[in-house]
Amino acid sequence: MSNVVVVTGSAGLIGSESVRHFAALGMDVVGIDNDMRSYFFGKDGSTRWNLDRLTSEVGDRYTHHEIDIRDRDGLAALFAKLGKNIGLVIHAAAQPSHDWAAKEPFTDFDVNAVGTLNMLEAARAHAPSAPFIFTSTNKVYGDTPNRLPLIEQETRYELPADHQWHGGIDEEMSIDQTLHSVFGASKVAADVLVQEYGRYFDMPTAVFRGGTLTGPGHSAAELHGFLAYVMRCVMEQRLYHIYGYKGKMVRDAIHSHDLVSAFEAFYRAPRVAEVYNMGGGRFSNCSHIEAFAIASEITGLEARTDYVDQARTGDHQWWISSTARFEQHYPEWKLTYDVPAILREMYEANQDVWKA
Repeated sequence: MSNVVVVTGSAGLIGSESVRHFAALGMDVVGIDNDMRSYFFGKDGSTRWNLDRLTSEVGDRYTHHEIDIRDRDGLAALFAKLGKNIGLVIHAAAQPSHDWAAKEPFTDFDVNAVGTLNMLEAARAHAPSAPFIFTSTNKVYGDTPNRLPLIEQETRYELPADHQWHGGIDEEMSIDQTLHSVFGASKVAADVLVQEYGRYFDMPTAVFRGGTLTGPGHSAAELHGFLAYVMRCVMEQRLYHIYGYKGKMVRDAIHSHDLVSAFEAFYRAPRVAEVYNMGGGRFSNCSHIEAFAIASEITGLEARTDYVDQARTGDHQWWISSTARFEQHYPEWKLTYDVPAILREMYEANQDVWKA
């Protein structure tokens, strides 16, 4: 019985949600995470607290390995040992920041692109029939969303109601001829590799191109973790720097629970070389201004912000995903968390940790 789930980035937001979810289904989870996030983002970004919480909650169903995904031989040895017991691979480990990638392009590419290739090869050699799920990013579309004919409103930018992507951007948007950022480029390489292993080697692979992935398991740092960092700053009364677009840039946010339930749907009925835009869609989205208003209402605290009139390179001015393709393939799947519910849960989950 192929009852083992291999999860990379297992102490991170999506990884830890995946560990809990599949362990609760009675599967044995093997986690791979060496807390590179603390190297990327310092103490704020460390996932060690989440790993401690995870091991105490999940118990014997979870086994942890501090392997670096750049360690090809280490991954191969682990996969060889697990062999035919592997029933699912979830690859969620990554360097996730535009700004950070530009500082260390080799590290970024080695983690995001080569690390993904290492995982694919290990899976092809030892568990080729196990569904392989990859958390990609909407940044593979680069700057193209910023060419949309946006209208400025009081608290957000918005697309005209008659625009083809008003309901959300689908997978038909081109990923070519556009500025990606170094991070975006390394994720494109990984994204295309995962598709290629599906097509070329007939492996059941899926690419989930996420927008703002969020939830209480996020180690919120300034360079990564939008909604969690908004709530953290309001609760701790930290100054939040808003970069560009008057704070009216729009993000759709998907809770880690909703994303991982999509993973389960794919696991139960896998397909080959699929690509899905995955986010909160029209059900769950907000601008920065709107996020701060909701966080202030929940906490009763005023947000402390300042404005930098320079948008981050590669940042999207407006992004709302269409999840129509995924819903067409998996009609039983539904979003359950909207932005206010996500922020409220973060507030409740971090009462002991985030204090002024």
